Amino acid sequence: MSDQTQSSIVIDATPARIMSVIADLPAYPQWSDGISSVTVLSVYEDDQRPADARFVLDSGAIKDTYELEYDWDGDTAVSWTLTTGDMLTAMDGAYELTDNHDGTTTVNYRLSVDIKIPMIGMIKRKAERVIVDTALKGLKKRVESGA
Repeated sequence: MSDQTQSSIVIDATPARIMSVIADLPAYPQWSDGISSVTVLSVYEDDQRPADARFVLDSGAIKDTYELEYDWDGDTAVSWTLTTGDMLTAMDGAYELTDNHDGTTTVNYRLSVDIKIPMIGMIKRKAERVIVDTALKGLKKRVESGA
């Protein structure tokens, strides 16, 4: 992923617990701002985690239906890439989890987004930063609430 935005947050939970929340894509509308629905299209046979999913995004000026393909690396990382989208032309991202060995986990989130509408790079990075920061805060709240 080139030209991406990244940030991290410490969550009071194990990597396995956090990854179970990340892997529960249909629950994203409950904690991820702008996502109104998620449909898992296929799963990996070995662990039943999503392989492909369709998202409906309704976030202010950006409304889109898009599909992502997932690649899971146990309880330490997951990455995704856009396979289809109406407004989005790219959405490549990853969560990388590091066990701090004190009951907490550092979650690093990387994201690169592109849309069909021309946008100045600085504005695009700011939009990515808002998405990343909002997602990390939502993930932390969801995991630590025990939901």
